[in-house]
Amino acid sequence: MKIDTPLQAHVAEAFAPLNEAAAAHAFPAPGALSAALDKASPPGLVGEVAPGKTPLITRMFTTAAVDMWMRGVHSFLISASLTNVSPIWASASGYYSSHYSVRAIAHLLGFFQLFTKKKIVRLEFRSGHFVCSFGAKTTHDREHRFYWKAVKASPLFAGDLFFTLNPALDESDVGHRDRANYADHLPGFPMFRPLNAADVRTRIERISEIEFLAPPIPRVSLYPDLESVQIVAYHRLVRFRSLVDTVVGTENRFWKVQRNPPWARDFMDFQLTEEATLRSEFTV
Repeated sequence: MKIDTPLQAHVAEAFAPLNEAAAAHAFPAPGALSAALDKASPPGLVGEVAPGKTPLITRMFTTAAVDMWMRGVHSFLISASLTNVSPIWASASGYYSSHYSVRAIAHLLGFFQLFTKKKIVRLEFRSGHFVCSFGAKTTHDREHRFYWKAVKASPLFAGDLFFTLNPALDESDVGHRDRANYADHLPGFPMFRPLNAADVRTRIERISEIEFLAPPIPRVSLYPDLESVQIVAYHRLVRFRSLVDTVVGTENRFWKVQRNPPWARDFMDFQLTEEATLRSEFTV
């Protein structure tokens, strides 16, 4: 799958400043991006922040994207560890792994939902500069649909069957999440037998090697459908990592450290087995 020139330039320029400082101190304080966007937001519903005033915001869009991806990795480890312990939380944490991956890609593409101002923020690389534009949030811009819609609208992911619009239907991630979180009278609970580290590694390795002809989007009617939840979550994690690897490379000081979280190295290597028709091999 070829990465178009505008996206390549956007991602490359967004990561470039993070190659100039130590990766250990690259992440800002919690909520820093929201606070910066809140401060930069124009008085009206729409407006732009001029080039030259966005370097810090641009940097935080990038660190926020990587932070969200790392949350996805962490949530996936939790889901794998709960596979035989709690179908409810294995399913819910598996869904959130997917959501965090999608939100990470959306931030990488330059999208952010500013909850405090009820605005949608768009970061765009134009004529050698990043510009932030602000628009009004609508009733259709719920977080778990907005970020998915933003990713699906990208030419790079429009044809990728692992990414959907996430409607609340039977075959959808969010519909399946809603069943796990809110439905009454869920199926019975298994005996509480926590997995050990070896079991977590074995589970993730198995998920990474399952072959199929079409992405098994979780179905509400098949709840808890854990295998499907975990398969699509894992593939989405790998998509983000592969995209950044392809554009930025693995020598960027920040990404070189963050692409292999130390707390995940003993459990997953981000490899997978995939049908040729579903494979997403990014090129520039």
